[in-house]
Amino acid sequence: MAFSVVNLAHSRAFRISPTDTNYFVMLFDHETDRIDNIFVIEIFRPGGATPPNEHAAAHEFFHVLHGEGIARCDGKTLPIRKGDSLLLHPGSEHVIENTGAGKLYCLTVMTPNEGFAELIRSGEPVEIEADDIAVLQGRDLAVQR
Repeated sequence: MAFSVVNLAHSRAFRISPTDTNYFVMLFDHETDRIDNIFVIEIFRPGGATPPNEHAAAHEFFHVLHGEGIARCDGKTLPIRKGDSLLLHPGSEHVIENTGAGKLYCLTVMTPNEGFAELIRSGEPVEIEADDIAVLQGRDLAVQR
């Protein structure tokens, strides 16, 4: 197949660990698209953060779709918000944290996959919430309520 299209309403989402405050909406990976990288929407609950982590050989890219937070990497802290992009190089220990009042949404791409898709899929399935779909489809949440 020359291309793939994802419908968010039919996508699968996972939380890696039951105590995690972020979860992942799977878009494209080796299992579904036979590619060597992974594309997900990473959603952080208010106050949520990734555990400190690093990747031996992979670059990790974050593009903030909605919300605000901070990125900590190798002893530096930078604010991130809607429209910002962040590229982390292999071996960089990092944390992404939601500091906003609402959820933080990031398009996250890891190249190569380095087992990330398998780690996510081995976690617990979670529901993609109606507000997640509304934000990701660009609908105004105030109208939804």
